Amino acid sequence: MSGRARLAVCAFAATLMASGALLPLVDPPNWLFQAGFLLAIQTGVGALARRVPLPRPLTVAAQTLVTLLLLTVVFARGQAFLGVLPGPDAFAHFGELLSAGADDVGKYAIPAPATDGIRLMVIGGVLVIGLAVDALAVTFRSAAPAGLPLLALYSVAAGLSGGEASWLWFLLAASGYLLLLLAEGRDRLSQWGRVFGGGPGTRNRSTGGFDPTGGRPQAPVRAGRRIGVLALGVALAVPAALPALDGGLIGGVGNGPGSGPGGGGGTISAVNPLVSLQDNLNQPQNREVLRYRSNAPDNQDMYLRILSLDRFDGTSWRSSQRKVTGVPERLPEPTGLSPSVQVTEVKTNLSAAGSYKQDWLPMPYPATAVAIDGRWRYEPAGRTLVGDRGQTTAGAQYSVNSLIVKPTQEQLADAPAPPAALLQEYTRVPDALPGDVGRTAATVTRGAANDYERAEKLEEWFADTGGFTYNTDVRSGTGVTAISRFLKQKEGFCVHFSFSMAAMARTLGIPARVAVGFQPGTIQSDGTVSVGLRDAHAWPELYFEGVGWTRFEPTPSRGFRPEYTQEQTPSGGATDPARPEEGSSAAPDASNRPENDACPRHERQLGECGAADPRDVRPPTADDSSLGTVLLVTTGVVGGLLLLAVPLLWRLVTRSRRLGVPVRRASKGEARSPGPGPGSPGASAVSLDAEGAAVAGRTAVDDPGRTLAAWQEVTDSAWDVGILPDES
Repeated sequence: MSGRARLAVCAFAATLMASGALLPLVDPPNWLFQAGFLLAIQTGVGALARRVPLPRPLTVAAQTLVTLLLLTVVFARGQAFLGVLPGPDAFAHFGELLSAGADDVGKYAIPAPATDGIRLMVIGGVLVIGLAVDALAVTFRSAAPAGLPLLALYSVAAGLSGGEASWLWFLLAASGYLLLLLAEGRDRLSQWGRVFGGGPGTRNRSTGGFDPTGGRPQAPVRAGRRIGVLALGVALAVPAALPALDGGLIGGVGNGPGSGPGGGGGTISAVNPLVSLQDNLNQPQNREVLRYRSNAPDNQDMYLRILSLDRFDGTSWRSSQRKVTGVPERLPEPTGLSPSVQVTEVKTNLSAAGSYKQDWLPMPYPATAVAIDGRWRYEPAGRTLVGDRGQTTAGAQYSVNSLIVKPTQEQLADAPAPPAALLQEYTRVPDALPGDVGRTAATVTRGAANDYERAEKLEEWFADTGGFTYNTDVRSGTGVTAISRFLKQKEGFCVHFSFSMAAMARTLGIPARVAVGFQPGTIQSDGTVSVGLRDAHAWPELYFEGVGWTRFEPTPSRGFRPEYTQEQTPSGGATDPARPEEGSSAAPDASNRPENDACPRHERQLGECGAADPRDVRPPTADDSSLGTVLLVTTGVVGGLLLLAVPLLWRLVTRSRRLGVPVRRASKGEARSPGPGPGSPGASAVSLDAEGAAVAGRTAVDDPGRTLAAWQEVTDSAWDVGILPDES
């Protein structure tokens, strides 16, 4: 097999091995066989074009054309001319498939079903990366830069999959790249003929420093190993310096934001779960993600809180980065809660669906004790638990003790001023907040005597008297412009209501933040409560000294208004709820499980088999790897690699300068020196142009410098491949 054929095979193998990182993203994984077959055809076309041989640009163009034809046959045969040649209809169909694929990516959790749109995205992406690798490594004979598209393929796949089995795919992709480098090194060295004999200890004096047996055959292996170690080090070091891809609200997977092993320390990263929340509310089926059993007298206060968003920077609400610690046996007393406020401690046993992968643990608020297995950390300010080193809620069985806080309206109205530090942190609003937000808050709360009455008036205005409409199809926005637009259009869903009320409360000097999680859910006939995707919710929490963080419900037709904001306490909720058993948490009862065990997994994910078993629920993918974050990571990786490539670029410039052939023209009147004869040493290479002027390629004066430059280049090239050259 020729050197280029070996390189082509290695480029094909490297691309296919790096494509393995996409396997956790799509189910079933048989798309990889189809991608491999099409990639083999693409590689074969390149090999044939180089054998003709075609010019390099035409070789790449031929591969591109064949790739387009292959994709047309597979995905747009019905819209193509003769089923092969793409026309306007075929390209329009490609656009529709890509648009549908983008929607599917945002709709389904990982692994997503292999819809036509998703298959086009992954197979087309593999072919594009394969074309780039083949062109760089084989057509243009530069294997090192071919690692960049391979790295981009792995980085995007690893980011979207949340790091699932990332070490396996990383090693596979790295092995393919090293294989490509070794093949190129062997091909380059084979063009030298006999190599240098090496250092003084092995020099063959009789041959003037050259070993007729081939010298040291281990050199290319040694050089490839050094390059490989450097590449692996870069791939491991660069991501460590880049921002992590955090999980989203519902269905987010990946490494937990907690850092560091074991006990205290570490921080949690800010997450923005709003995109996934809207996706969940618009799901065609309300698939179950949690089921719980509680001894609470009713379930209207059993909001399952995931985390709080307490930082408003004008662009969005986010969760602040805070220190996390080990989970204490008994959680600290809630901030600001006075012993005079009536509380009831209840116990809740919860079970998460096997595929509900969330970094944050849904719990009733405020929790006082949590019993759960796994690597979990405690964040005191938000009273939340976050997974550490990839720990998620998937299939979690846990028990939570929590307080039902029942403040009276008088206690809230008489609440003293909060601590100065808390007041400063949680009443901060961005300078860019439009003035109409504060003016509207002041108008709505006119006549209120205290912060509690102001909060109650805001809640009532949003939920009842303000003319607002609940609509989950409104574009989700959390910045200052979105809040101002929402107050004018008066149409939105829980994100708009909770964020707007929290921002308006802050303009009134009331500490406020936004909690994200689930509504109480639906009581089942067996006494358990089922929580589905459509129960995803956001609500504001306002702080009152003596009571602590207090829930309000401004979203109309959603959730339960707290008793302390109503004139009369509504009746309802669970009657005679079953008490949880002591010990481990109760798993969801299978008595009401739908009969869909024979339904294929991908059809269950598409919602075509009725209700899904809690163990097989696949919540939609949160936008945990936004385009901006992926681009930032990719840019950082490419920038790091380019920085490390500076020595290579300098080496190429030096080689070009040494081996460049200066050409000078003699003027028409310049006499030609007689010099030696045509076969003599030192003869000049002289020719005449169309006008009869002499063109000198090299003169005897140039020879010493050019000879020295050539020898320096030979010596440096020997060092490049790990050979110690002789002085001779």
